[in-house]
Amino acid sequence: MFTGLIQALGTIRPQGEDRFGISCLGDASKTLLLDLAIGDSVAVDGVCLTVEKILPQGFVAAASPETLTRTTLGQQQQAAAYVNLEGSLRVGSKLGGHFVTGHVDGIGCLESVVQTAQAWEMRFTTPPLFADQWQRQIARYIVPKGSIAVNGVSLTVADCDSDSTWFCVAVIPHSFAETNLRYLQPGSWVNLEGDILGKYVEKFMGFSSATRDIKNGDRQHEITSTFLAENGYF
Repeated sequence: MFTGLIQALGTIRPQGEDRFGISCLGDASKTLLLDLAIGDSVAVDGVCLTVEKILPQGFVAAASPETLTRTTLGQQQQAAAYVNLEGSLRVGSKLGGHFVTGHVDGIGCLESVVQTAQAWEMRFTTPPLFADQWQRQIARYIVPKGSIAVNGVSLTVADCDSDSTWFCVAVIPHSFAETNLRYLQPGSWVNLEGDILGKYVEKFMGFSSATRDIKNGDRQHEITSTFLAENGYF
C-alpha cells in the first residue's frame, strides 16, 4: 500500500524481458534506500514491484506478464526519462495522499499541459490504441473531485467528461517540481490507477443487485445509490 506522495526520482533500465534495474537519484532517495530490503515493495511510476536485489544506489525488480501488459513498463517508449519512486506505507505513517495499491488499471496519455499562476493544468486521455482493452477499466473510476494516481502521484480530478474518457488535474508547484510529471510532453504515456474505494463500492453493488436471505432469517438491504446516499457515502 502506498500514499501517492513521491519520495524520490530514479532512472530505469531493462535487464532482460521482465527485470529492471532502478537507480535512485538525489539526496531525497537516501530515505528510501536507508532501510530498503529484499522483498520490500516499491512503487515505480505507480507500479508496485518487489525488490529482488539491492544495488549501491538502487535495486533490481521483476515484473509479471500482467504488469508488463497493463503498464508503461512493457512499452518500448517510456513515459519519461525519470520514474517516480515511493516506498510502501508503514504502520503509523501519515496518509497525506490517498490509498494507492500500485496495481495499475491501464495506460493513459497526456494530451496537454498549461501553466497557470497557481498550478499546472494537465489533461489526460486513454489512447485509441488501448481504448477497447482498458478504457472501461479506467474510466468508470474517474469522477469529479475523486482521487486518481498518475505515474503513482496522488491527484484530484478537477474535471472529466460524462464518459470519463478524458480528465483534468491541477498539479501544485511542489508536486510538479518533485515528480516526473514535469518531464512529460503531450503524447507521453502514463500509468493510471483509480481509487480503490470506488472499486469496492462497485463490487458491493454488484453483489447486492437483489436482496438475499442470511442465516438468522433477516433480509439484507439492497445496496443502491440511494442506500449509499442515505448512509453518508455521497
